Formats: sequence, structure tokens, C-alpha cells
Amino acid sequence: MKNSSLDLARLAAMDTSEALRLLKGVRDAALSGRRPAVGPRTDIDESWRRMMQRGMDPDRDHRAGLLPLAEIERRRNTSPLLEVLPVLREGLVSIADAAQHIMVVADAEGRLLWREGSAAVLRKGDAHGFVPGAAWSEELVGTNGVGTALVSRRPVQVHSAEHFVATHHTWTCAGAPITDPRDGRLIGVVDVSGPLSTMHPATLALVTSVTRLAEAELRARHHRTLDVLRSVASPLLARMTGRALAVDANGWPAAVTGMAPPGRLSLPKSVRAGWLWLPSLGMCTIEPLPGGWLVRPDEAHPDAPVPGRVVLDLSIPRRPSVTVTGGSGSWSHELSPRHAELLYALARHRDGRTAAQLAQDIFGDPTRTVTVRAEMSRLRRHLAQVLAHRPYRFTEEFEVELVVPERPADLLPHSSAPAVRLGRVS
Repeated sequence: MKNSSLDLARLAAMDTSEALRLLKGVRDAALSGRRPAVGPRTDIDESWRRMMQRGMDPDRDHRAGLLPLAEIERRRNTSPLLEVLPVLREGLVSIADAAQHIMVVADAEGRLLWREGSAAVLRKGDAHGFVPGAAWSEELVGTNGVGTALVSRRPVQVHSAEHFVATHHTWTCAGAPITDPRDGRLIGVVDVSGPLSTMHPATLALVTSVTRLAEAELRARHHRTLDVLRSVASPLLARMTGRALAVDANGWPAAVTGMAPPGRLSLPKSVRAGWLWLPSLGMCTIEPLPGGWLVRPDEAHPDAPVPGRVVLDLSIPRRPSVTVTGGSGSWSHELSPRHAELLYALARHRDGRTAAQLAQDIFGDPTRTVTVRAEMSRLRRHLAQVLAHRPYRFTEEFEVELVVPERPADLLPHSSAPAVRLGRVS
């Protein structure tokens, strides 16, 4: 089904009942396998396909149990979203209230943690199960502004009958994912929702802008902590010879001597002083610093054990990761959608792939080698000891395990890469 001229501006210009009839006609055609005169928007089309592949009932409301209050509070207090809640409130709550909407903040699992806004709309949200502690992941409740944004990792607006499940057709929502710049993790979604009659095409742009402000606030906080670490580490590094760097708990360098500044280091979940093998630097000595670690690459330790296993875990659709394990520890790195696609292609071709072959695997276009080389360069900043080039491949010393979802159709659901599409049917 091809994307057509249907867009939010056109829907907003229609009478509410007219827009609802149009969208229901598009949805009914999609569910019956017919080709409608006007097709759904791309994000909606992709989500509907995922729901049909899962066998979800489009006419039955799906709800999971609410989290206990104690668990809601625990998640609130440990979530990085708590740090930027004032930014989100300032940017969205008053506008949402005036527009008869509510603001909802969900974690990376799609569990609603906070909601604020119009009291009347909050009561209507209760009827939809749109309450703190509820699960709004796409695989549980179908196409929606929280769960679909988590899967696609893109801002998305879902209007009326664009919701896969019919009981949500009186609702409209616009959600945008938030990524923590300190470690690259997807930490949640901010969503503005309300009754069908209050839909406005600018809502998604507003939500997206405010989430970018929230990410900028997290980035500014991170820079301040790096400045503090730098003030401690710089005098120490100035007295050293050889290579050394000070990094924070997330592996970001604050000060460097004797080497070019690297990108973020992939550190184990639990770091201890002593010898440590790092995927980007090899064997290093690690010493604690206030707010971070002193890392010294050690070329004089040739007999030290190195990890021999790489696990590329794609079993959780929206949380792909790569883990390097061995006798001296375990190092995990959450992957961007593009990097997950590239490593998947390399895991399926242990003999290696040229830049042109990877361009064909990812884009269906062997001429896009510049983009491939740039992305592989970024990947090798984290995995220099694990990934070789000419051709690109996992180095022979490592055993590579590829973990995929139980249902092949759930493999990297955001991806349109030819190699991934082939993997969904093989």
C-alpha cells in the first residue's frame, strides 16, 4: 500500500465526522486487504502492518494490569525523565490545558508515569485506560502516540481511526521519543492527547520541539558534570607521560593526554579498578576519580586475556544492543536503528561486506558508500577491537551470536533495509 496525499493538514481542515468517515474507510480497506483510493500515512501504514502480522484484534480493547503505586513511584524517581519534567510541564501543560488536551510522559516500556492537563480530558482519559501505571506499548494496545513512537523512534501523530483498535477512535494523540544524550538510551515518550474534536496539525511539531528542549537540558547537565571532572583530572593528566584519559561513568571523555580525543568508551555495567579490556582501546588500567575513571591504554600487557564473544541482541524490537563478553567483564552498548541494521548484516555475513555490499544491504543502493563508511566509522569508535575493515567484518577472534525475536516479523520493525526484510521471511 503506497502512501498518498492524506496528511494531517487535510484532516484538520475537514469536519470531524467527515475526517472520521475517511479514516475509517482507509482502515477498513487495509484490514480487508483492499487498496483504498486514499492510503494511510507511512508511519500509520507501517504500524498497521505490524499489528496485522501480530494477529491483533482491531475491534477489541487490549489492556494490561496497572503498575502498583509503589512501582510507579520507583520508576518516577529513578527515571532520567524526572530531571526534565519541569521543561516538559513549562512547554506543554498550559497549552495542552487550553486546547483541551493532556500531557502524558511514559517510560521506555510504554508505561505511563505522569499525566497533567485539562481536568475534563483527564476524566475522558480514564475511560481509555490512559492513566499512570498503564501500559501503552504498541504490541499491547495497537497503533498509538506512545507505543508507535517507541517502535519507530520518530515523532508520530495518530488521529482517530488511525488507531488500530476501534475503541480509541474518539481520541487523537501526538508523541515524540526522548533519548538521553549521556548514554544514547531511549528513555521514554512525551505525548499530548485529547478528544477527536481538538486535533490540530501543529501539535506534533510542538511536542517534538519541547522534547528537543528536554534533551538539550539533559545535555547541558551532562556538560556541567564533565566540566567538574575535567577540573579534577586535567592537573593529574598534565603530569603523566604516555596515553591517558579521564571519562565519566558513561564513558564520555573529559580530559585526554598523549592521544586524540576518542568518542564515548563502552564501559562495563560495573567498573572496578585494575586491568580492563575495552572494545575501543584494548587492555587498559583503570583507576577511580571523583565522578569518573582514569583510563590508561597499556601496550605492555600482551598476554592479558581478551573477550572472545559478541552477542548482537535484536530480540527486543525497540532496544537493540551489542554485548562483548569474556573473562575480564561484559560491555554492552545500545545501538541506534542504523547501527543495528549494519551489525545485523555483518553478523549474517561473517566473511565480511564491502561498503558497496553494505549499501545494498541497508539502502538497496550500492552507490551509497559514503553514508555507509561514515556510519561504520562511528561504530568502530565503540568497537575498534571488534570490527575490522577492508572488508567490514567481525574480527576472526570473536565468536558472534545473533539473537533475534521469536517472531521473524518483529525483527527491527522500524527498518526498511533489504537485508532486514529478507530476515523477516527467512
